[in-house]
Amino acid sequence: MKKHIQIAPSILASNFATLEQEIKALENSGADMIHLDVMDYHFVPNLTFGAPVITKIRSVTKLTFDAHLMIENPHKYVDDFIKAGADIITVHPEAVGNVKEAVRLIKKAGKKAGVALNPETEIAVLDDYLPMVDLVLVMTVHPGFSGQKHLPLYDKIKAVKEKIRVSGKNILVEVDGGITPQVAPEVIKAGADILVAGAAIFQYPLSRYKDIIKSLRGE
Repeated sequence: MKKHIQIAPSILASNFATLEQEIKALENSGADMIHLDVMDYHFVPNLTFGAPVITKIRSVTKLTFDAHLMIENPHKYVDDFIKAGADIITVHPEAVGNVKEAVRLIKKAGKKAGVALNPETEIAVLDDYLPMVDLVLVMTVHPGFSGQKHLPLYDKIKAVKEKIRVSGKNILVEVDGGITPQVAPEVIKAGADILVAGAAIFQYPLSRYKDIIKSLRGE
């Protein structure tokens, strides 16, 4: 049986003037979750949105909220995102602050925890986190801006998948960065379970979302 590839559209690339309409269109088009790129202008050179926005849009959809915290000191703020309604919260081991404490707090709240790896981050970092997390997010762009060109880090994705297999843990591999229908097959072949896509979806009218999501899955 063919594995179901989950698609997580990143609303950072959407039209915020019609965000409710965008989210409902994604839900009706077969998206599995909503990816929320939270940036603090410290960990990355950009500022996006925070927990208050997530709180507002939580009532719009029942889709899983996949919050990617590109922020410093995540342990100080994860409770805000838990209360806002995030279902998966992913943090960066490269961030300043107590990242392991952030993961512990996420898990204590009954939410799923993820750890993200920047393109240059060695996968050996995962040794400290695999016993704790539910998801590993492999970045195939440098975090901070949408619309960047995909970095073909397929060997890294494969290595992460193998490390998880050896650990015996049931951990999903998510890949984020320049994902298009053209590169998706290689990313999936390398071991991705979840694909984050932004511009690849939102550059089109709402009526095209279903077709693009299907093409990302290879359907």
